[in-house]
Amino acid sequence: MKTSIHRSSRGGRRSAAAVALSAVLALTATACGDDGSGSAGDKGADGSGKGEIVFWDNNGGIRTEVWKKIIADFEKANPDIDVKYVGIAATEYQSKVDTALQGGGLPDVGGVGAAMLAGFAAQNALEPLDDRLGKSSLNGKLNEDMVKSLKAAGGRDDTLYSIPTSANNGVLYYRTDLFEQAGLDEPTTWDNFYEAADKLTDKGKNEFGYTIRGGAGSIAQALDAMYGQSGITSFWDTGNEKTTVNDPKNVAALEKYVGLFKKVTPAADLNNDFTKMVAQWDSGTIGMLNHNLGSYQDHVKALGVDKFRGIPQPVGPGGKRVQVSNPVDGLGMFKSSKNKDAAWKFIDFATSKAENSMFNEAAGQVPSNNDAAKDAWVSKAEPTKLAAEALSDGSTTIVQLPYYLPDWNTISKTDNEPAFQKVMNGSMSAKDFLDTLADQLNEAQTEWNEQKG
Repeated sequence: MKTSIHRSSRGGRRSAAAVALSAVLALTATACGDDGSGSAGDKGADGSGKGEIVFWDNNGGIRTEVWKKIIADFEKANPDIDVKYVGIAATEYQSKVDTALQGGGLPDVGGVGAAMLAGFAAQNALEPLDDRLGKSSLNGKLNEDMVKSLKAAGGRDDTLYSIPTSANNGVLYYRTDLFEQAGLDEPTTWDNFYEAADKLTDKGKNEFGYTIRGGAGSIAQALDAMYGQSGITSFWDTGNEKTTVNDPKNVAALEKYVGLFKKVTPAADLNNDFTKMVAQWDSGTIGMLNHNLGSYQDHVKALGVDKFRGIPQPVGPGGKRVQVSNPVDGLGMFKSSKNKDAAWKFIDFATSKAENSMFNEAAGQVPSNNDAAKDAWVSKAEPTKLAAEALSDGSTTIVQLPYYLPDWNTISKTDNEPAFQKVMNGSMSAKDFLDTLADQLNEAQTEWNEQKG
């Protein structure tokens, strides 16, 4: 029996979410501890440009090794500055920052990607960086589209609150060896994708055609599959007031996509986040995986370069490829920093050609530094090369997600990831899920338009 969820008023939803989030944040703070002493509203100081600064990595564990190399290079070039590295898992990062915003303990520098930028900026927690960039040797050397994406995500008068480090485009990874054995065409179209998912599945042998993301981060992947199949090219209607997420074409697309669960995917996918999903794909006999450029090196280590490819998302109606925007990642300076000059030196150094190239080669992502993007490794890493080409050759339309909404992360994670699992297990309809998501987004957009007006 299908069930729906109550569509509460915006105030009620936000209050309930705030109570739930507060409990999570308290636990996170206890587990992670605090570094520094800043909190929202603290104006900080430029400082001496020397001494210690604290850096929070928003993808700790996954990127720890390369960040430690960058920090070592920085400290060698700046012997009067020490960088204290704190690695925080991507799934815990926003909670950690939100806790520090309320109770103190913000770092000097932190990873601030597009998806969480608006929420931090709305709390006046981030230092504007336009003037510092304008005086830097980096000025004019950063990818203009990435800079624009972060300015738009900040939602405040085109102010730059984060210096871009990379773009992490969505990728469809597939096992070339399994496709060849089954005589299948590569999954460049959605029809080929569904055919392969079915033919590569043999549950008796624990072989599956696809692995679907049901745990943390599930909403963005679901949106990508929806818009890719429906061919709808805008997140909002022509009046920029109502979202298209619950358009009938998107509802039908989500129904078909979620129908893959347990039919051609492992049952464990219901709770799998990207780390479990990637590990499962690397160690088993699963035909296809949707993730981003960030897992490319993991696949190379597990499978070698001959057993898989990473290609842009399948094309949909009329041979057109539609993808939702993937967050640009970056480095932000917290306004409460007491040593902003030293903090900026670190940001400036980390996004210079050599360091930005090293970071993105390790991550398999598209560099933000234009000179770094010309390095030889970019053309050798096929998924990165193909992603960069798809974004620049006119073959792909990007549906821009509303990262500028302060509630975007809460709506797309806290509020709806559990509901999406209900859609997967059949206890909620795709239409009810998308109608509720649309109600929440429309209310957030209305509030945003009123504040801007």
